[in-house]
Amino acid sequence: MSSVAPYSVGTCLTSLHLQKRNHSASSSSSSTSLTTTTKCSSVQQPPLLVQKENQLNRREAISLSMSFGLLHSFLQPIIPTATAAEAVPCELTVSPSGLSFCDKVVGTGSQAVKGQLIKAHYVGRLENGKVFDSSYDRGKPLTFRVGVGEVIKGWDEGILGGDGIPPMLTGGKRTLKLPPELGYGSRGAGCRGGSCVIPPDSVLLFDVEFVSKA
Repeated sequence: MSSVAPYSVGTCLTSLHLQKRNHSASSSSSSTSLTTTTKCSSVQQPPLLVQKENQLNRREAISLSMSFGLLHSFLQPIIPTATAAEAVPCELTVSPSGLSFCDKVVGTGSQAVKGQLIKAHYVGRLENGKVFDSSYDRGKPLTFRVGVGEVIKGWDEGILGGDGIPPMLTGGKRTLKLPPELGYGSRGAGCRGGSCVIPPDSVLLFDVEFVSKA
């Protein structure tokens, strides 16, 4: 959403004038001096489009952020990079919802609560090991409100915990394996020209690092 904020630019013209002055009534001598006159006018310019961040729907902003990552992955070749959340063999525990998890590092901070703004780094992979997105590559963690549907269901469940899954603690690193219904389902994601970065009905693997509360 945006609003139109007009702006104007002032235009000033300066002119020089010769002025003759007499030094005194009894003297015949005189001198000339330069004086300046400035005349300004205001010129209305076309409206300037101003983006208001606080008017953005938060869910749309989060989706947009992740979509940019998926689009980047679509357009760029996948180049393996070493990250703090690089895949390490890990025995997954399956929860009743179908989400599987494994803690690589148990955090030492407090857990997040529903609706809280947090920061998380992540690497997302398909089952064949292909990386489709990484916040580490962008050099900036994802900021979102956990547990309110701003991210896919598997993330909310995998970070907040519940139903056999312990909550993540700040500083923790966890691998999540999401069935399609907890990920992007039958629609997939990052689709363009008949091809998708995340194909429909994909099982997804995420290495998630709970960086901090925002």
